[in-house]
Amino acid sequence: MNDTTSEDPVPETDPDRDPNHYHLRLYVAGQTTKSLAAMTNLKRFCEEHLAGRYDIEVVDLMKNPQLAAGDQILAIPTLVRRLPSPLKRIIGDLSNTEKVLVGLDIRPRADQP
Repeated sequence: MNDTTSEDPVPETDPDRDPNHYHLRLYVAGQTTKSLAAMTNLKRFCEEHLAGRYDIEVVDLMKNPQLAAGDQILAIPTLVRRLPSPLKRIIGDLSNTEKVLVGLDIRPRADQP
C-alpha cells in the first residue's frame, strides 16, 4: 500500500487498462483504531475478492490534509474507488463485507464462474 501518493499514478482514462482492475484510495487520519481497522479490512477484502486485480493508495490526511478536497472527503476513513468508473465512495472501517461489495459494485471477472 502506498502512503499519500502513488509513484505510478493511475490515469483517470487509460484505454489499455484492464476494466476489471480496481484502483482504490483509502483516506485515513493517522494511526487511529478506525484507520487501522479500515486498512486491515480493505487488504483482507481485496485479497479475498480482487486478488491480483487491485492497487491501494493510502492517503493520511494528518500529513496531507489538502488532498481531501480532490475527492471531496468529508468523513474518515473513506474508501474511494477511482477505477473502474464511475467513482464510488464508502465511509467507515469497511468491516461490513456486504456493504463493501455492493458499495464498490464488485463483480466476478469474466473468466471466473
